[in-house]
Amino acid sequence: MSCNYSIRDCLSVRNSGVLAELLRGVGGAAPGCGRGCSWMWAGLQLHSSDLRSLQAATSMKEQGGERDGEGGKAGSTTEKDQSWVPKIIKKRLCSTFVEDSFSNGALCQCGGVRELHDSVATGDFFGAAIVSQWDSRQHSSESPTDAFGELQFAGAGRRNSHFLRLSCDTSPQIVYTLMTAHWGLPSPNLVVSVVGGEGHEKIKTWVRDVLRKGLVRAAQSTGAWILTGGLREGVARCVGEAVRDHAAAAPALSQKKVIAVGLAPWGLVHNRQQLVNAQGSFPARYYVQNTSQDSCCLDNNCQAFLLVDDGSTGRRGGETAFRANLEDYISHQRTGIWGSGSIEIPVLCMLISGDATMLERLDASLRKATPWLVLAGSGPAADLISDLLGNLSSVPLSPNSPPAEGEASEGLSAELRDKARDKVRRHFPTAAELEKLVDSALSIYQNREFITVFDGEQEGSEDFDTVLLKALVRASKRVSSEASECTEELKLAVAWNRVDIAKTELFNGDIQWKYEDLEDSMTDALINDKPQFVRLFCENGLNILDYLTYERLEGLYSSLADGSLAYILLQRRLSERQGLAASLPHLDGAANVPLKSPLSSLAGPASAITLFEVSRLLWDLLGDVCQPFYYGPLGLDCSTSTRRALKQLNKMLLGECVYRHQRCLSPWAALFIWAVLQSRSEMAVYFWEMAGESVLSALGGCKMLRELSKLESEAENKLAMKELAQRFEDLAHDVFGECYQNSESRSFTLLIRKSPVWGGATCMQMATAADARLFFSHDGVQSLLSQIWWGDMERSTEVWKLVLTFFLPPLVYTDLISFR
Repeated sequence: MSCNYSIRDCLSVRNSGVLAELLRGVGGAAPGCGRGCSWMWAGLQLHSSDLRSLQAATSMKEQGGERDGEGGKAGSTTEKDQSWVPKIIKKRLCSTFVEDSFSNGALCQCGGVRELHDSVATGDFFGAAIVSQWDSRQHSSESPTDAFGELQFAGAGRRNSHFLRLSCDTSPQIVYTLMTAHWGLPSPNLVVSVVGGEGHEKIKTWVRDVLRKGLVRAAQSTGAWILTGGLREGVARCVGEAVRDHAAAAPALSQKKVIAVGLAPWGLVHNRQQLVNAQGSFPARYYVQNTSQDSCCLDNNCQAFLLVDDGSTGRRGGETAFRANLEDYISHQRTGIWGSGSIEIPVLCMLISGDATMLERLDASLRKATPWLVLAGSGPAADLISDLLGNLSSVPLSPNSPPAEGEASEGLSAELRDKARDKVRRHFPTAAELEKLVDSALSIYQNREFITVFDGEQEGSEDFDTVLLKALVRASKRVSSEASECTEELKLAVAWNRVDIAKTELFNGDIQWKYEDLEDSMTDALINDKPQFVRLFCENGLNILDYLTYERLEGLYSSLADGSLAYILLQRRLSERQGLAASLPHLDGAANVPLKSPLSSLAGPASAITLFEVSRLLWDLLGDVCQPFYYGPLGLDCSTSTRRALKQLNKMLLGECVYRHQRCLSPWAALFIWAVLQSRSEMAVYFWEMAGESVLSALGGCKMLRELSKLESEAENKLAMKELAQRFEDLAHDVFGECYQNSESRSFTLLIRKSPVWGGATCMQMATAADARLFFSHDGVQSLLSQIWWGDMERSTEVWKLVLTFFLPPLVYTDLISFR
């Protein structure tokens, strides 16, 4: 049976009940879901002690126990936190000494000297005698990794980088989960894998400008990862320097930081023995000397290093297969908070220069439908691809169907092959295996829909982010021919939070958007807190009345981040409902409704957050100022007791739940409350602007936020809630001031009018509950209070007349006291 859980769900071990569920799964199906999920069990079984170590590491990070890259001495707890790493991550060692004929027996074909091979490897004379070519899979073996932890570059600042030595056969699922869930790297909205330009190759000036002004800027604006070679050489060094310069210029509190991840062959890293420690290094101090021969040193501008080990020493290319697999795996994960985005994470490979071996890498990646951006004019391989795509278009293909893998030359005309051979020979005149390169070139040409050629010398780097978007859209269109190109482009713009691109490219009046085209992107923008896109969609064809049904509103509440206060409070109400439902013997089936946990799928409506839990939470925050929210759609009477309401609700949830298909009566107010509960200031203010009932809504938001701030334990969140509450009180004060200046009588009516949207509450009642002292200090409010105090009497009546009339009541019938 397939598993419906995300990897992040399977790794959410914060809850002790979840951990118990994980531990029960050891030895059978994959822990976490109990449904045969095997994301982390690809040939490996974790012990319960490993899971407890992982839980301890996660708990310590939540409590602020980790240094968060500040360097310093390693604590014993940190070492214990990662003690499980060698049990699931392996390294590779050469197991068969295959003599290199050019070294007089001193070297193995793996690149290592004879003395560094163990007795088993050097003693296998029979195995070595029948082997002519060393192969990593056949002639190396795995053992627990001995290099992992944190890396500190001596003399290069106090920021630490994560590093891991891993076998080239390691599952990319495990590595990606380790990077995001344990190392704490933010999940990317885009991955750009920069390849080519290795060694001492000189990088052209305009390429450096593209990397610095185009790539890194686009990565910052989208929240991207940049995968590089991880070494201080060639293009990888240029990317690292561009990331460094961006980090120095970006605001310190910028939420989106460029994450550079280096993937390098372990056997090529200079001074790699400084990283070896079987217990882990926290941190390992890495010394680099500035000499020309140290080009294979690690680049200190990367935040993380994956040192891929294929058992070889001093050889390039050992990380290529793993890197391609990691790119492919990430491309199937979803963007957004908790993977709630509307698209899978876009992965784009960027070719700069490159040698002849890059053609095979490019061909294999294109077969997996990975899009490529080729910088024409940057070097041999990139120039060849640009030449093929630009000058072979006039040559006819054979009428046969496109070839399958391994059949690149079949189905192509002889003329096309001859021209391709000429171009390969022109760009790689000394290539040894010419026909193999021609096959790769032809295969690449057949998948040219996934390739975008960018000429930086002519086009410049100013609009490079738009070039990236177009390249990914082109690939998306190729993969899904039924999808609208504009819709795919919109989803990418939302994932990157690039509202400027959406306005200039998609909402400039040339495209007539339909409601159906904007629906998924609207949900993505709401869940992932992108208020500018929400505003843009509502201004360009999305009807909020049609969009927001009660089912979708419940889905928005179910999507709250599991660490937020509102989520915790809703889960508490859900547990109470399910607990009470289980205790009612007359509700058939209600007792079997499971409690929701991060690892349990929704068994049905009864196990999900409903409007009833939202109503209970709002009642807790607003008190008896309002009648209960959402009781009408649920078919409940406001005067019904809790137990009777639960009985009716659970009976309905076990049925068809017709209310969920109904439109929300006050969609803007519902979205305003949803945003306020999450303390999303910009989105809440926009919904407040659209909701109507401006004064009462602002006072209601103020009341809810002040109550939430009393329950919030995080000082920063508490302060943000108080500030937003004060902002809404200021808005209520200012709006009422405008009303009072326009019409005094109508402003008085506004203060005492009962609102059907807010459960019959009035502005005066809400202001009293919210302790809105600034609002009460307004002249108009004070005037109304004075009017209520004086009743029908003229407010200019002297006090002595009131005292005299108090002792002589018949004076009321005289003209001593004037009435209006």
